[in-house]
Amino acid sequence: MASASPPIAFYDELDSTNAEARRRAEAGESGPVWIAALRQTAGRGRRGRAWETGVGNLAATLLMTTDRPAAEAAQLSFVAALAAADLADTCLRPGLVSVKWPNDLLIAGRKAAGILVESGARPDGRLWLAVGIGINLVSGPEAAERPSSTFAEHMAVDPPTPQAALGVLADSFETWRSAWSAQGFPAIAEGWTHRAHGLGQACVARLPQETVEGVAEGMEPDGALRLRLADGQIRRITAGDVFFGDA
Repeated sequence: MASASPPIAFYDELDSTNAEARRRAEAGESGPVWIAALRQTAGRGRRGRAWETGVGNLAATLLMTTDRPAAEAAQLSFVAALAAADLADTCLRPGLVSVKWPNDLLIAGRKAAGILVESGARPDGRLWLAVGIGINLVSGPEAAERPSSTFAEHMAVDPPTPQAALGVLADSFETWRSAWSAQGFPAIAEGWTHRAHGLGQACVARLPQETVEGVAEGMEPDGALRLRLADGQIRRITAGDVFFGDA
C-alpha cells in the first residue's frame, strides 16, 4: 500500500515551480513536497522551451531527494506520465487517454501535458529531484508544435480545479513511485506499455544531431524506445522527440 502523499505548497504565482524547487533544494531543503502555482510567469518545458500555464491549468513540481544515480532517477518521468494519465482517466471517457514516449500525456491523440525532470547534487552526495508536471485542464498553449488538447475539450462538466487535480495526481504519483521503489522499472514499463500510443506504428525520432525513421516496437528495460529501422536494425532511442502521423 502506498504511503501518504507529500504535503503541498500552493502559490498564487511563481516564475516556475521547477525554479522554486531548485531554489529550495539549493537552500538545503530535501522534501518531499509538492510545489504548485495557479500561474507561472516563466514556465519551462523540455530542451529549454517555454511552457505556458494559462489560468485554470495545473503547474506543479515534486521536490524530493534520492540515493539513486541520475540515470535511474530520470525514470521518474515515466512515473509522472502514468500519474497524469491516471488523473485524466478520472475525468474523461474510456479510450481517450494514452502516453507517448517518453512522457507525453495524450488525449484523443493530442498532447495535453508536459513533464520536466531536473536534478542536482547535494552536499551529502545524494541527488535532489524536481519532477515538474504541467497539465492543460482548461486551455492549451497558443504556439504548440503540434495540436494540443485539454480536459475541458472532452468534458460535459467543468474540469477539476488545479488544487483538486493535484490531489489526485499526487496520490497516483505516490502509488507508481512506490511500485518503482519496490519492484524496479519493470513495473513502470508494464504500466506504460499498457497505455502506450503508437506501438507498431511508423514514427520519426528527432534527435539532437539527426532524425531517424522507423517503427516503434516497445520500451527497453531501461526506458529507451526500441525503433526498428527500414533495414531491420534496431535503434535505441534514449533522448529526443518522437512523432507519429497523428501525434
